[in-house]
Amino acid sequence: ELPGFYYDSEKNRYFRLLPGHNNYNPLTKESIQYKEMECKRLSLLEEEEKEKKKTTRTGLNSSMLLQKRQLGLLSATSFCRLVHELKVNCMQRRKIEIHSPDSSVAGTNNFKIIVADVACERIFTVNDVQHGGCKYGIINLSGLGKESLSVEMYDNLYVTIRKVLKKSLISLTPFGKLCLMGIAETPGCASLLPASLFSSTNPGDRPGMLCSFKISTAWSCAWCLNPQADNCFSTGLTRRVLVTNVVTGHRQTFGTSSDVLAQQFATQTPMLYNGCRSGEIFSIDVRQRNRKGQSWKAIRLFHDSAVTSIRLLKAEHNLMAADMAGKIKLWDLRTAKCVKQYKGHHNEYAVLPVHVNEEEGLLTAVGQDCYTRIWSLQDAHLLRTIPSPHPSSKDAIPSVVFSSRLGGSRGVPGLLMAVKQDLYHFSYN
Repeated sequence: ELPGFYYDSEKNRYFRLLPGHNNYNPLTKESIQYKEMECKRLSLLEEEEKEKKKTTRTGLNSSMLLQKRQLGLLSATSFCRLVHELKVNCMQRRKIEIHSPDSSVAGTNNFKIIVADVACERIFTVNDVQHGGCKYGIINLSGLGKESLSVEMYDNLYVTIRKVLKKSLISLTPFGKLCLMGIAETPGCASLLPASLFSSTNPGDRPGMLCSFKISTAWSCAWCLNPQADNCFSTGLTRRVLVTNVVTGHRQTFGTSSDVLAQQFATQTPMLYNGCRSGEIFSIDVRQRNRKGQSWKAIRLFHDSAVTSIRLLKAEHNLMAADMAGKIKLWDLRTAKCVKQYKGHHNEYAVLPVHVNEEEGLLTAVGQDCYTRIWSLQDAHLLRTIPSPHPSSKDAIPSVVFSSRLGGSRGVPGLLMAVKQDLYHFSYN
């Protein structure tokens, strides 16, 4: 790079960056970089439409996998994992038709967040509204098994918030309930809503909010699925963690040295894992009482940047963590050491989630550059990079859901991607 110049690769020469008239300069580093990224995105989209994707591993194909499986050289687990790798590289994008009982709102509002329930039968959505703020909705995925892709979307017009929710401020609870965070005003609130609010039944029969707690400066939330501490949820606040029992209303506060941006409860033990702005990850045993001068942090891990997402693996011996430097690390909780690092993720300052699918052996994350990347969980190999169908921008970062059973136990495998007002399905070929 030469100071005051930029290089045009098409014309193979340098051009001077002149100061603009009235302090306006059409040629800036940001605009040139955006133009290059847009050209790269369009070329990748064109390549994906022209030819089928090939596997990133040399020599990996379906006939070779079947032969090794028949000879007993591959276990059932390894065979299924490699088959998913092949299928992921062959996924093709198709646009989904969104139907709604209220036809005036179907497909007109931008998606901000989509989160799937445990069975992947429905996805919870947060959409922009025209008069400002956001609204909640639920999409039924039962129509994905048909040749013509269509889904049913039910809006809840009774609960709206003024500001956009962060991705980390939504936690799905069992029995179809939703644990939400609204930061419309100060203090904010944590709300527990029944999923029946979004059904197409008579509006007069809809139940109200299950419970709501006033909580200020909230950054994250998590619902506890452990039987020893059920009916509890946690909120990550500024320099403290607040654990609340929704039945009794009892609250327990744990002071921290930094803002808590990500949280998740363990299911086998009553432990709460927290990721902080300082880069620290620590765990709390929610059964203990917090006393002054008492050390209550059980496990402590450290990143070099703010931790934006944490995911416990099924056996709960490992924890996946992503930070604002774009690093995704797999930690062994027994030795407190990083065992794998997944390279290629892009992040600078956004709170972006990571999605772990252990059964399929895949890790999925959307970067701030609007590219969706899929890695192999086993060896951290980058399997595929999917460009966004829309031009990249801060307000057009895709939100994704991946499952081998979208729509329930007999559902179709693939990736759901919400960008702007559109919903796409990347189906297995």
